[in-house]
Amino acid sequence: MFIKIKKNCGILMEHNGIDKRHIVPVTSNFLINLDLVAEASFYTLKEEKTRLDLDGHQVILEEHTSVVHLQMSYMYAFYTENKNGKQGRMAERQYYKLFFKPQNIGAYEELRGVIETQVANL
Repeated sequence: MFIKIKKNCGILMEHNGIDKRHIVPVTSNFLINLDLVAEASFYTLKEEKTRLDLDGHQVILEEHTSVVHLQMSYMYAFYTENKNGKQGRMAERQYYKLFFKPQNIGAYEELRGVIETQVANL
């Protein structure tokens, strides 16, 4: 099953392809294959955080911003031969963090609901 993240719907994103201090708005539609997601977590920011957009301007993630964190499987990873001074091959799994500001909670609830339909609660 795929989930489609639509452009210009108020979702901000962080992923491995950019520095962790940066955050970008979703400006084009893209699909995430839920079969490749190894871990999913949902949480709310307890305090305000500041990130930078790609132009270096500050973006404020206010308190109560909801987050969907998708950690992808090892099949969806990249490998490095040397990382932090360690020799050998290391796999770094890709991740996507989707930030939903408090005024955009409807989109967060919709996405969370779709993901939770794939979960068996025991």
